[in-house]
Amino acid sequence: MTSQQTAYFVFGLTLVVIFTVIIIFYSSKKRHKEVEGPKYKMLEDEDREVTSDK
Repeated sequence: MTSQQTAYFVFGLTLVVIFTVIIIFYSSKKRHKEVEGPKYKMLEDEDREVTSDK
């Protein structure tokens, strides 16, 4: 292998690894709960306020 072929292979492999890590990070259930949790908490708090005002 020449140095250009090695560099091309390493660059391609690096891109594959980076995209794999990004996909795993964004599709993890823990992250989903952290992102979606506050939204549902606000909706529940709103429902409590509306029912307590009546």
